[in-house]
Amino acid sequence: MKAPTGSSTASRGPGRPREFDLEQALDKAIGVFSESGYHATSLGKLTSAMEIAEGSLYKAFQDKRGVFLAAFERYQRLRGERLARKLASVKTGRDKIKAVLAAYAEDSAGKQGRRGCLVVGSAVDLASTDPEMAERVRNQFATLEQRLVELIEEGQGDGSVSARVDAGTTGRLLLCMVQGMRVLGKTGRSGPEMMGVAERALALLD
Repeated sequence: MKAPTGSSTASRGPGRPREFDLEQALDKAIGVFSESGYHATSLGKLTSAMEIAEGSLYKAFQDKRGVFLAAFERYQRLRGERLARKLASVKTGRDKIKAVLAAYAEDSAGKQGRRGCLVVGSAVDLASTDPEMAERVRNQFATLEQRLVELIEEGQGDGSVSARVDAGTTGRLLLCMVQGMRVLGKTGRSGPEMMGVAERALALLD
């Protein structure tokens, strides 16, 4: 189900109500799902991280899967908005690809890298058994791949990317690289290590 947004009053039971901010609660849910995965996240761990009562969770989301779907939607939206802000002032296609790679390198390093990526985690944890999540993961990967292809084509149009580059294949390769960076980040990698990968990937555009 699609969870509501903004603040909500959820029942703690037949007694007094408890108010909580759904977006803040979902941000905390994103953290615990990213770190532990869907199956390893117990209801108790989830309510503790979200700082809400079990009754509040059921009223707002119905169940753990409802929380996960709402968290997944919010995670996608926030990442899309962040990337759009990074690209807003960048001029050439090549520099836009560089900004995308740098963003993934930042997210794949240190504490943030060890926390993990909700999309990549979903692909591993749920996509083989949950058709709806499999479709959501496919759509997310397809959207990112298409964006990378379009940026390559933009770069070819403005002269910052070689005309010899096959946009479709290279976009798919860059997708594999950035998602692989998120997986590698779970093992604990430094900023310079991941930024080095991002910078080396730019050679694909020559």
